[in-house]
Amino acid sequence: MIGSAMESESTRVRFAPSPTGVLHVGNARTALYNWLFARRTGGKLVLRIEDTDLDRSKTNYEKQLIQDLVWLGLSWDEGPNENDTNEKGEVGPYRQSKRMDIYSTHAAQLLAEGKAYRCFCTPEELEEERQLAIAEHRPQVYGGKCRVMNKFDIKENLLRGRTYSIRLRIPDHPIRFHDAVRGEMEFPPETISDPILVRSAQGGTAGASPGVPVYNYVVTVDDALMGITHVIRGDDHIANTPKQVAIYEAFGWKVPEFIHLSTILGPDRERLAKRHGATSMSSFREMGYLPEALVNYLALLGMGAWAVLNNTFTAVAMLLNGASVMRLQVATAISMAIASPILSILLGRAFGVAGIIWGTVIAHVVCSAIPTVIYLSSFLRRLQRLPLRAPDATA
Repeated sequence: MIGSAMESESTRVRFAPSPTGVLHVGNARTALYNWLFARRTGGKLVLRIEDTDLDRSKTNYEKQLIQDLVWLGLSWDEGPNENDTNEKGEVGPYRQSKRMDIYSTHAAQLLAEGKAYRCFCTPEELEEERQLAIAEHRPQVYGGKCRVMNKFDIKENLLRGRTYSIRLRIPDHPIRFHDAVRGEMEFPPETISDPILVRSAQGGTAGASPGVPVYNYVVTVDDALMGITHVIRGDDHIANTPKQVAIYEAFGWKVPEFIHLSTILGPDRERLAKRHGATSMSSFREMGYLPEALVNYLALLGMGAWAVLNNTFTAVAMLLNGASVMRLQVATAISMAIASPILSILLGRAFGVAGIIWGTVIAHVVCSAIPTVIYLSSFLRRLQRLPLRAPDATA
């Protein structure tokens, strides 16, 4: 079934949260855009739980994020079931903690083909190398000491039980990929270094330990084997992308289309995160906010002036009915995490659907970084032409 997924012509996207915290504004928007893209293209949305961080991953966080997605109305086609621990879909498991054998097999393949190598450098040696690079004003990348280690020394280190990492050999050419928002992107090989695929592995006569696979490696293997055609995520992942592209190329897999959404900043202009400034979906739900208002608000974040000035119905309906991902802007979006839902609720109770729309639009205009002088007059002219109530759906 894995082979058929990789060869599929249909659109396949994924939302892959880590159950180490609650679903907040930033990753809820990522989930929404993946859902919108799948529904608009007639494709499938995969929900994958990235729970390889066993120390921080919690079952209650996983249950909570699934409940929040259901509350927002964002259904998925493959992944964990809503009400039990089973899964639906043919390319699972959909929890990374149950895919460790897959990661080990593919790491062994890269080692056997000479596309990866074992690195026995200690943390102290790597830190010393990093400090020297800082002092000499050079890029802080791995120097490749273990790249040329001979087979005899490797065998000796393994027999002695030395801990090692598995690193990918970055090819001696630029890594290129296409981003649907930013266009063609290129990274020189010397700025990427040889990324670690697996860390804390160990040999020895007492028994080998396969180690712990790292994020860039497992997410690439999973996306490829699950046939993901479009990777839609926040632009904080751009730095990870060349490493992932190099992994795709090492296996000979087709590289997906990347769509990096603009960063959402809080009112303090700091990036929203699980532990900084991000209001959770469960908090909004407990305070009685409308899921329709939140979904509409999330859909507008990062759409810029075009969305505000052309939104004559809900943002979700607009996107499902033809708004292109190319209209997403590169500039950061400022999240007014409280103002938008409050305005939507107050106006929604007074004017119904039209109130929800205008509450979201007003808050978006207030927090937008668009120059007010350029867009305010156009917005007011359009406001005068719009009806006060939502159009009759039966008309």
